[in-house]
Order: sequence, then structure tokens, then C-alpha cells
Amino acid sequence: MRLEGRTAIVTGGARGIGGAICRRYAGEGAFVVVADILADEAAMLAAEIGGMAVALNVTDRKSIDAMVEKVVAARGGIDILVNGAAIFDMGPFLDITEDSYDRQFAINVKGTLFTSQAVAAHMVERGKGGKIINFSSQAGRRGEALVAV
Repeated sequence: MRLEGRTAIVTGGARGIGGAICRRYAGEGAFVVVADILADEAAMLAAEIGGMAVALNVTDRKSIDAMVEKVVAARGGIDILVNGAAIFDMGPFLDITEDSYDRQFAINVKGTLFTSQAVAAHMVERGKGGKIINFSSQAGRRGEALVAV
């Protein structure tokens, strides 16, 4: 068990790639915090894998800070952060609205930045380091129809 004794937060962890990461990390021995705006789905997965669910809105810094505080209080520290929260509003380029773009940017970019900052501050303060993992889809490597943003 490569992650035995580690506490890992996975944002966007309730389903999809985030859910798969939660299951894999739990299988490798980590205590997994399923952090997602889909609180009910996060709770179901956390119960399934023996982890903890935290309602998280990555566009809200207060929500991010509250999550970090809750996890640190419950687990004593955070060893791993996986930034999996993301959305893709697909559609023709000429139909993309400012609201849609702003929402995607807030979740996919700002959410990753601010969650990483909050967790990194804890890791530095604790003095044990840690891992922060960011990833994207293969769509970043090549163009796809209806994925202009």
C-alpha cells in the first residue's frame, strides 16, 4: 500500500476521473477526502471507500479555507491534493457567452490556483511538504469540435 497513512484531498472527487482517483488512492491505502460541490454524491463515494466527504465550491475562497480547516482538524494534516474539479461547457465558438467563459475560468483556473494556495500554505506551515497534482484532459493537446475554450 503505497499511500498508507497519507491523507489525500481530491477536488471534483464525486464522480468521473476524480471519483476514479478517489477509489484508486483508497485502494493504495490513503485516507481520501472526496471534496465536491455535489455533496450527496461525495458522501456516497466517501462512505463506499471509507473516506470523508466535504462540500466544496472551488470558486469560493471561504469554502476552500473551510475545507482545509475541516480536513486538518479531522486528520491532523494534508499530504496530497489532486485538483480534479473542472467543467467544460461545450458548444460552437460563436455561441460561447461571457457568463459561460467566466464560470469555466473560475472553476478550472482560479479554483485550481486558490485551492493549491490554501493547501500549500498548510503544507509549508506543517513543515512536512506534500504533493499537489494538477492535470487536464487530452483536449489540451489537440483541437476538438465544440471545445473552443
